[in-house]
Amino acid sequence: MPGLENLRGCGTAIVTPFKDRGAVDEDALRSFVEFQISEGIDFLVPCGTTGETPTLSDDEQRRVIEIVIETARSRVPIIAGAGSNSTIHVIELARRYEQLGVDGILSVTGYYNKPTQEGIYQHYKAVAESTSLPIIVYNVPSRTAVNILPNTLLRLAEIPSIVGVKEASGDISQVAEIITRAAPGFKVLAGDDSIALPLIALGGVGVIAVASNEAPRLMTAMTRACLDNNWDEARRLNAMLFPLMKANFIETSPGPVKAALAMMGKIKEIYRLPMVPVMPETREKLLAILVNLKLIQGRTESSSI
Repeated sequence: MPGLENLRGCGTAIVTPFKDRGAVDEDALRSFVEFQISEGIDFLVPCGTTGETPTLSDDEQRRVIEIVIETARSRVPIIAGAGSNSTIHVIELARRYEQLGVDGILSVTGYYNKPTQEGIYQHYKAVAESTSLPIIVYNVPSRTAVNILPNTLLRLAEIPSIVGVKEASGDISQVAEIITRAAPGFKVLAGDDSIALPLIALGGVGVIAVASNEAPRLMTAMTRACLDNNWDEARRLNAMLFPLMKANFIETSPGPVKAALAMMGKIKEIYRLPMVPVMPETREKLLAILVNLKLIQGRTESSSI
């Protein structure tokens, strides 16, 4: 399937910056995409969970993706989040993003509906039949309340345009079964930063990360070290990044990562309800980690780009 056949490495599930009154901050988004690319990120994933997509209108999602494509200028692949608990809505998003020129879509399992395994299969099959874009399935039971079981995922992998999975089940045994049984070329990516190293060791091809919002160069270096079988360096970088990986989820994501990026001066710390600013103790932990990683120098204030 053209578009993602060579996909590997570290991709960032990028945040969506907002202005003081809540509108999408287009200038900050452009600058953030440039920051990511200049730091060596392998690909970008706008309009995922980290991008607060449930609070964005369809028009806002389209505009975010347009800006990312325009700014990236084909320097890295763009995989657009296209998720909903309505199959018809996902199909509409996929067709729209295909027209915009994305390289593929990341589509989360229907949430709240709690579909059966057959319902999950029929959902993705219908989406695949509606677009020529390559599709990466996103399995995140903690958000959706349903787990895509290995047998179901392997059925989906037989559909030519379903080229991979972002695996965030938290079950390393499930990940191992998928990698062991999937046909060569089916791409398994970590959906949890902290399991990127073991997932790649099992045969995965990379990670769609949150921590690479703050530390794209370090996360990319760690991922590439894994892919190059340079395990001493991979473990060293993973140990360095592990506190950030965990701190990003002290509170519901993307609360911590947006707070950290504001401390770094990349965006303003503005959310859309029901997301709210992080607690002071979370902010202090993030500050200490950012200083330790030399991503900021000492205490700083939140600011815009």
